[in-house]
Amino acid sequence: MVVFEKPHALCDVPLHYCPGCTHGIVHRLVAEAIDELGIEGSAIGVAPVGCAVMAYDYFNCDMVEAAHGRAPAVATGIKRAKPENIVFTYQGDGDLASIGMAETVHAATRNENITIIFINNAIYGMTGGQMAPTSLPGQVTQTSPYGRDVKTAGFPIKVSELLASLDGPSYIQRVAVNNVKNVKQAKKAIKKAFENQIEGKGFSLIEVVSSCPTNWGMTPQQALDWVEEKMIPYYPLGVYKDKTSEEGE
Repeated sequence: MVVFEKPHALCDVPLHYCPGCTHGIVHRLVAEAIDELGIEGSAIGVAPVGCAVMAYDYFNCDMVEAAHGRAPAVATGIKRAKPENIVFTYQGDGDLASIGMAETVHAATRNENITIIFINNAIYGMTGGQMAPTSLPGQVTQTSPYGRDVKTAGFPIKVSELLASLDGPSYIQRVAVNNVKNVKQAKKAIKKAFENQIEGKGFSLIEVVSSCPTNWGMTPQQALDWVEEKMIPYYPLGVYKDKTSEEGE
């Protein structure tokens, strides 16, 4: 009896991510959702600039590389040109919440029928650990060696709460992948986001609170503990908007 196997939608190649990085977990969850929904042949992914810049090497579906932060705009163009396809972006916090914030907000407010997987690890991973829009108050990074000072750097951007305040989006949920329970919840959320697109319900974004052991200067286990103790209290998990549930009520 097969208890566990690699999803077909996930390529059988080594990942380039650092030891303990949770990008690999989220990749697997996205691939499992694609497998279970039978959409591998119609899915088109949009890779970001950041740690997941080479996501096109890891998914067994058509992939497009977008300029830094422009993945939602590229996904919008693809979906409008090919509405029969299932289009998703996979983006980090620097790509989505910094240089790409305008594209994210406007795709959401138009309720574009796309799916966004947003990785929030509170730091710029690929470029060496600089402060990100999501870095916590007081968090030490390469560009905030004394901790993020909200008086000069402002407060972290809570993307799920921000987008949920718009009238457009269909589904916004924040999940985490720091333990088995949260991984299972993340899988359900990602699959639902794809289902919403299949059913034509509009814009879905799943924010995944993730770890970055290398740039946090922690062991993988310490990083997972930090997610639980520091990140989740600041970025509470849960559904922030679900028009489908509201309509059901």
